[in-house]
Amino acid sequence: MAYLKFKGVGVTAMSAAVPRHVIHNYEYTEYFPADQVKEVVDKVGIYERRFADAATCSSDLCFAAAEKLISDNAIDKEEIDLLIFISQTPDYRMPATSCLLQEHLGLSHSCIAFDMTLGCSAFCYGLSVAYSLLEKGNLRKALVLDGETRSKVYSPKDRRSAFLFGDGGVAALVERDTKFGESFFSLNTDGSRADLIMIKGGGYRHPSSEETLKEKVVDEYGNIRSDEQGYMKGGDVFNFVIREIPRDIKNTLAYAGMDAGQMDYIVFHQANNFINSYIAKKMKLDTSKIPSTIGKYGNTSSVSVPLTIVDQLRGKLDGNKTLLLSAFGVGMTWATAIVPFVDCRISEIVEVENGQCVSC
Repeated sequence: MAYLKFKGVGVTAMSAAVPRHVIHNYEYTEYFPADQVKEVVDKVGIYERRFADAATCSSDLCFAAAEKLISDNAIDKEEIDLLIFISQTPDYRMPATSCLLQEHLGLSHSCIAFDMTLGCSAFCYGLSVAYSLLEKGNLRKALVLDGETRSKVYSPKDRRSAFLFGDGGVAALVERDTKFGESFFSLNTDGSRADLIMIKGGGYRHPSSEETLKEKVVDEYGNIRSDEQGYMKGGDVFNFVIREIPRDIKNTLAYAGMDAGQMDYIVFHQANNFINSYIAKKMKLDTSKIPSTIGKYGNTSSVSVPLTIVDQLRGKLDGNKTLLLSAFGVGMTWATAIVPFVDCRISEIVEVENGQCVSC
């Protein structure tokens, strides 16, 4: 297990942006009968999602969130020394989207900027990197920007994924401050299970071609997708999650010398309602401490943990609060973080359409 511990670093402000366009899952019936749709939606507990339009990328969502955070908190952009952009749906294969955001936000040329391309666990990974650089270096402020437009990479004709994924972007401001106590991270990887969630075509192992772009029936149930659209082996993912995640949470709590009852909130990756309910029941967790956004945003990959904090915990993080964050997904990677939030300022969620913020 890869355990990390930091002191005197924490998240001081957060914001989020979502596409204006709302998908109502019960009405998402273009390719499937209404009774099948209802069965799937009732099982996963995802009733609404947000879909980015063709002109909106992950960077646009992150830019809107970052501008809201900077404006609401009167941040001097010259003091932002680090920008980490997290996404598996970047603007381009090159350059790194973080470089574009550095320029678009008007940050200093001395600002460190780089991308992280992990999936659902990546917000915890990104926080750990920001914490490490701020604790050990002379950096003043860091922006962790996390954005995904997963709706663009999954087939609406594949019932196993068509009703799950949505889009969003978040911004978190990380700073050094003696008010923050210790933070604990557990970061884990099992590449032997990389094929559980994957897009096979379009990279450099299997470059784009007429064949990779061609839609095809992929199983005996008539599900349709191309090799450049994502697939997920849901049953195998579930078995992986129920085996690894409770164990990792317990081990991280033991590493921190704490127990679940000391957590003010426990924020899970919003994969689906069934998985999170199963983990909470198995671990006998206090469900009143487990906020959820799965019903209104769906699975937004790495965005789901911070989006849930912004949406559900706004106005609830005054004073000193301890949060346990838990996320897992593509890779396979998984992470647990125990982090103090002290008077964290959370902005109202803004909406984006045609690449522009329309509710700022």
